[in-house]
Amino acid sequence: MPVKVSVIVPVYNPGPYIEDCVASLLRQSLPADEYEVIFVDDGSTDATPARLDRLAAEHPHIQVIHQPNSGWSGKPRNVGIAASRGEFLMFVDNDDYLGDEALERMYAYGVAHQADVIVGKMAGKGRPVPVELFRRNHPRATVDNAPLIDSLTPHKMVRRAFLERTGLRFPEGRRRLEDHVFVAEAYLRADNVSVLSDYVCYYHVKRDDASNAGFQPFDPVGYFANLREALDVVERYTEPGPLRDRLLRRWLRVEIVDRMSGRRLLGLPDDYRRQLFREMHEVVLERFGPGVAPGLRPGQRIVAALIRDDRYDDLVAQAEWEAGVGPRAAPTGVEWHDGTLRISFTAEYRRDGAPLAFPVGGEGTPAAAAPRDLAQAVAWLGTDAVDGFEKATVDLVLRDRASSASFFQPVQVTRERVPAGDGRVRLVLRATADVDPGTAAGGTALHAGLWDAYVRLGLGGWTKECRLGPVRGPDRPAPQAGIVADRVVLPYWTKRHDNFSLDVDRAGKALGLGRLTPEDATVSETHPLSVALPLHVPDRVAVLVRLTSTATGKRIQRTGTLTPTDGARSLLEAGVPLHEVRGAAWRLEVCLAPRAEAPRFLPLPLVLRPARTGGALLTRPAAAGPVRRLVRRVRRVLGAALRGTTSRATAARETTRKA
Repeated sequence: MPVKVSVIVPVYNPGPYIEDCVASLLRQSLPADEYEVIFVDDGSTDATPARLDRLAAEHPHIQVIHQPNSGWSGKPRNVGIAASRGEFLMFVDNDDYLGDEALERMYAYGVAHQADVIVGKMAGKGRPVPVELFRRNHPRATVDNAPLIDSLTPHKMVRRAFLERTGLRFPEGRRRLEDHVFVAEAYLRADNVSVLSDYVCYYHVKRDDASNAGFQPFDPVGYFANLREALDVVERYTEPGPLRDRLLRRWLRVEIVDRMSGRRLLGLPDDYRRQLFREMHEVVLERFGPGVAPGLRPGQRIVAALIRDDRYDDLVAQAEWEAGVGPRAAPTGVEWHDGTLRISFTAEYRRDGAPLAFPVGGEGTPAAAAPRDLAQAVAWLGTDAVDGFEKATVDLVLRDRASSASFFQPVQVTRERVPAGDGRVRLVLRATADVDPGTAAGGTALHAGLWDAYVRLGLGGWTKECRLGPVRGPDRPAPQAGIVADRVVLPYWTKRHDNFSLDVDRAGKALGLGRLTPEDATVSETHPLSVALPLHVPDRVAVLVRLTSTATGKRIQRTGTLTPTDGARSLLEAGVPLHEVRGAAWRLEVCLAPRAEAPRFLPLPLVLRPARTGGALLTRPAAAGPVRRLVRRVRRVLGAALRGTTSRATAARETTRKA
């Protein structure tokens, strides 16, 4: 069968960090005979070469190429291209990993849209990744109609015929930004680029030891010499004008201005940031014409102008002021509406813990001029924020805590100018987001796990992100759990920081079922078991009820229903066969989401007991007395000791057999 995709992985001393990469490649939903994996070992000196050789011996669709160290990833990727057979080539770094369906989905998407390049949605685990690019799918994206230029890492799928037609390859040798040169040219020469945003295809990982190449200090002279080569590509394949300026602006913004702003600049040693500043000053004067900087945001224009005018001390002062500015998002309401979680909140910028007030009137930031001092820069930025307030944006993003996958939620926004005295105003955005657990993950249901809520606030010269919260005290919203889309969804506030999150299919005690009393339930010969539960359901929901005999351990399972009674509670009903539960007490459990990824039975604090007069009654479980608690503790200790003895005996027998 023809190979659909060749995965090319350059490898150099990854140690254990390659294991997640390997595991994800073996888990791919694409059949093994439809893709191949080519590891190109670039002279590793750890145990990785032997590990890869064993892997290739076990899996026919994996091969390993060993070569002397070349200094960077360009040559290993090119060697992999030459050895590959796939219709498409996918480039993966050895310390990152793929989503399980990445190859299958990206290949199908590329074929469906005749794409030369497919960009799959990325999640950054400790590393920044593009966000705006992945708001939605772009089946036919260009550098003109989508923010493609924000994603220049090599982790793309590329059509082989396109590489053969163009002769495009990665620059080789000891160098930086070789991926920028390759990807920028691919974007500009491709007949079509497709962006797949409804599934996380690529996980970009920061190692625990922060030894990724992208986190290491670099030589400023060599780095900006390599950056000029990426700019050369843009100038080679575009005409002078707005499009070229917009593309060049990406390098001015990301590689220069952002490095010289706020906490990022202040976190660098002074001698190193002075070296960076000197090289950046030369690049700005040499390569960025008059149409590039004016398209930046106001604060970025100020930084660019200070670099251009060689004003290092003023640049540091600007960074110190900006480092104190950040957003704050305060929840005002969280409640369920017909299976949708409606979250209301306010968002505004603050500085040093206090709301940031902006002057009304005045002069905004010029297109190119630098401010005379910090006071004028701050005044310019304030005027820009007020004048552009009607275009201010706010987004609610749900982020999976385990994978960092992020998904935008629909938001409605109003804007309010709040008088702050002295002719100043606070700029407050009031937003309401509707989170549907059945579609919140890019059109699909939220999977089991913890999901944190983040707010992105775009106002004036900044777009910054913060957690939703914190909220403390008895008056904060406290919505109950909901059973929606075959999932148990619990809105909650994190213990340490009091920020807002969602627990999907994991919570037990926090659901509040343990607070039930016998007065919340009824059962009789003629009526089914009925229990009022503190759960939201949008409609009738099928559940499972399980009874377990305290005497024999026998189990009886029945199908039940949850029916909404009001917005905050629901009624559990299940037919209980009273003729089968005579003569013993029976513990009750309920499975709230039988079709979940991992269905769970949760205990109810109720015991069904036969009544002396016939029928049955519900009581609370008997509290364990001191003797019973002691017996349970002894049993746990003896059980653990017995398991340890059994394990040691088994190990001794294995040793004897091997001897």
